[in-house]
Amino acid sequence: MTTTIRLHNTRTRQTEDLVPLIPGKVRMYVCGPTVYDRAHIGNARPVVVFDTLFRLLRHVYGAEHVTYVRNFTDVDDKINAKAAQTGRPIRDITDETIGWYHADMDALGALRPTHEPRATEYIGAMIAMISDLIDRGHAYAAEGHVLFDVRSYADYGKLSGRSVDDMIAGARVEVAPYKRDPMDFVLWKPSDDTLPGWNSPWGRGRPGWHIECSAMSRELLGETFDIHGGGIDLQFPHHENEIAQSCCANHSGQFANIWMHNEMLQVEGKKMSKSLGNFFTVRDLLDQGYPGEVIRFVYLGTHYARPMDWTHEKAMQAEGTLRKWRGLTKGVQPGQVADAVVAALAGDLNTAGALAELHRLAGDGDAAGLLASAQLLGLLLPELGGWDEAGVDLAPWVNRLAGLRAEAMETKDFAPVDALKLALMTAGLEVRMSKAGVELLPGPGFDAAKLPVLE
Repeated sequence: MTTTIRLHNTRTRQTEDLVPLIPGKVRMYVCGPTVYDRAHIGNARPVVVFDTLFRLLRHVYGAEHVTYVRNFTDVDDKINAKAAQTGRPIRDITDETIGWYHADMDALGALRPTHEPRATEYIGAMIAMISDLIDRGHAYAAEGHVLFDVRSYADYGKLSGRSVDDMIAGARVEVAPYKRDPMDFVLWKPSDDTLPGWNSPWGRGRPGWHIECSAMSRELLGETFDIHGGGIDLQFPHHENEIAQSCCANHSGQFANIWMHNEMLQVEGKKMSKSLGNFFTVRDLLDQGYPGEVIRFVYLGTHYARPMDWTHEKAMQAEGTLRKWRGLTKGVQPGQVADAVVAALAGDLNTAGALAELHRLAGDGDAAGLLASAQLLGLLLPELGGWDEAGVDLAPWVNRLAGLRAEAMETKDFAPVDALKLALMTAGLEVRMSKAGVELLPGPGFDAAKLPVLE
């Protein structure tokens, strides 16, 4: 094995060599969605991040030696509320939402994980783990609930870098009379007749959110595994609680080796919010005409550990680049993946650096190398194509040319107008400019891959 993959470990705050616990085999768990509604574009970021890592791991270790688990949380109070609001059975809602999720993530070029467990299929494993935690003195039953005793685990807070006392002082915690400590969290809670529930030693009830991932990862990957991933918003309390309950329940006292967290996503420089009108689901963007491949390209342009800004301008630049690359690689068979692309990805998943190498390959005219290397990043895949051959929306170029002409009428400098007009004509467009406005008409030799990238 000549490629050494280095990843930033949130737990140790250091970038470390990936050394599989089982030599030659890599096991990865990533927290998946709670399935009650469509995934928004922030939810899609970890999907693209860890899909890219999955592809790299398969390239380095071989597809048959990589196991990737991403769960579906299909028992949750938000799902219960939607069922009560709509009158629909819970299973209908979760099945429909999982179908939406698969369709939307498929459109982004994400491979299906090796396993996609549903929480409701692992209730028995959760009950067994909770019982072990009680037997070991790390959990207690109270009024139909079972709670994890945070003070029983000395390392609680190390992932997020906070002490329990600091957490209590700075966090809003659920105050309940049956809790021994305000920071104790629920492993099991009672269900009345209107809610889904399962029989347990503590009465009919349902699991708390945190125990789900601990039980499913142990069942499918073992007590210890190589990589645990998710969004930075899950670092506390979800991942902190996972570590506590898993380390206390596991005979080894260990859990995941490397923890990876992707940063948050903004839209046009602002936090995504329904009140600001900048809240988009993946399906919203697809329906607005953004190809899934373009969305993926924009995501890859920012390192996973940095905040990402989704903008229309970035999408337009990505579309122009991908059109050119698809034109360059049309009818070409993939060659060898460029070593520099693998090296960039192996350096803590430097996707922006990998894209820079793709630009270099394109500039060198290495179509076969470009195609193979792009496909390692989930780009230029046949199943994501077709959009570039469909009718092209020329409005961005029309608007830019019209704007430059309006400026030239004031400045009397028509050089920028002439330069863009020449570039558009080179791409095979007929350019008509009159008092009525600007019109672009595709000619018989029109090649969308040659359209100039708008800066």
